[in-house]
This record gives sequence, C-alpha cells and structure tokens, in this order.
Amino acid sequence: MKISKRAKGEFTGRHMFFIMLAFFGTIITVNLTMATFANRSWTGLVVKNSYVASQQFNDKAALARAQDALGWRGELTISDGTVGYRLTDRSGDPVSVEAVRMIFRRPVSEQGDRALALARAGTGVFAAAIEIADGGWIVEILSDVGQADPYRQVERVRVAGGEIR
Repeated sequence: MKISKRAKGEFTGRHMFFIMLAFFGTIITVNLTMATFANRSWTGLVVKNSYVASQQFNDKAALARAQDALGWRGELTISDGTVGYRLTDRSGDPVSVEAVRMIFRRPVSEQGDRALALARAGTGVFAAAIEIADGGWIVEILSDVGQADPYRQVERVRVAGGEIR
C-alpha cells in the first residue's frame, strides 16, 4: 500500500470542514445577536387583553367618526423646549377647550414614555415646557371639550433638535 503525498495547496476535507465551521458559525452568531437585541428592545405586548381590546374597537371607531364629522383641526407644535396645541373648528375659530393632556410614547418601547398636562397660554392655545429626546414619537392628545369623551388626536412626529421635523 502506497501512501501518496498531497501536493502543496491541495484542497482537502479539513479545509472544507473549517470553511463550513466559519460559515455556519457566522450565521448562528448573527442570529443569536439579533434575537438578543430583539428580545431586549421590545416586549411584544401591544395590549394587555386582546379580546377586551377587540370588543372596544367598534366603540372607538364610532367615536373617531363622530369627531371627524365635527371638522375640527388640531395643531401640535414643539419648538424651543415648549410643546403647544391649538384646536380650531371648520372656520378656523378656536374651540372652547377646558384642558389638554398629552401622552408621548415611543413607537417600539415604553422607555421614555411620559404624560404632560398643558396650561392655557392664550385664546385657544395650550402650552407646556418639555425636554424631549430626538427621534420618533407617537403623541396622543386628549382635549377636554365639555363632552362625555375627550377630543382625541394622535400624531406621529419626528423630533430633531427639539423641534418637529
């Protein structure tokens, strides 16, 4: 039995083994890293009880249609460390508002979420001082207009340099 020497630079099974090990090792490492980031950054919880939320959907949709029929327009501003809000009717006149409350939420995380009560700052204008981090925000605005339910407006905004962009 004759054992042949392999030529220098010849591709062997050992080479293939290390190539496969590096290839699949990289894929597994990337997958584990991405899974860890996903698990730490978002709980996955959208509502506490999806059945109850589904039962309330039609009521919320009807309320939204009734609010749309009013023709009111809300204007949200964030500038120079101040958040402002103004609610006007179809003709552009201020709507009589008793109080305004805002809830700032991040789209994917509960970190940094905050509620803020605005104070009257003129005819039909409400404002409050705020320090808000740059990035995407979902702002829920609840205006007490003397009805059973507050006038609700939801805005998705991008803040950069302390202002809406």
